[in-house]
Amino acid sequence: MKDDVAGQVVWITGLSGAGKSTLAGAFVAGLRSLGHSVVLLDGDELRDVFGATSANTQNHGREGRLVLALQYAHLCRVIAAQGHTVVIATISLFGEVHAWNRIHLPGYFEVYLKVPVAELRRRDPKGIYRRFDAGELNNVAGLDLSIDEPDAADWVVEFDPERSLQTSTDNLLHHFLKRKLI
Repeated sequence: MKDDVAGQVVWITGLSGAGKSTLAGAFVAGLRSLGHSVVLLDGDELRDVFGATSANTQNHGREGRLVLALQYAHLCRVIAAQGHTVVIATISLFGEVHAWNRIHLPGYFEVYLKVPVAELRRRDPKGIYRRFDAGELNNVAGLDLSIDEPDAADWVVEFDPERSLQTSTDNLLHHFLKRKLI
């Protein structure tokens, strides 16, 4: 059962390089400009907090990632219970996590950035796809590690090379705020 609190959670998901962190940062800035109390969490930073760095390879398989994603969700719930809006940018593409979030996170709003792998390979800001192709990396979500695309995302952003970050941010703010949860 969802907690009866003022806080809420915006879960921004997609594969590596999809633009989760970029959109989350712009969205948080937009909410803050409207006077909202917002906490931004980023999966890249949270991995360090939870000890899931690249040196700790047991966390990179499906089970390790699933446990980590559920830890993220629990952290979001704790922060939201204090009345904050939590915006998290994380891959965490597991059906179990999406289902848990819908049941347990207050004001849950799921955003899925759906970007073709060819575009992700072109962007490759962390060199993940290049390293995978060179055989230096495995357990890459969407390549050799299966993912579950969200089946009930509140807002799906299909890749469009002509869409600006500002347009995406404005659209997300509109969709999120029209829910009348804030």
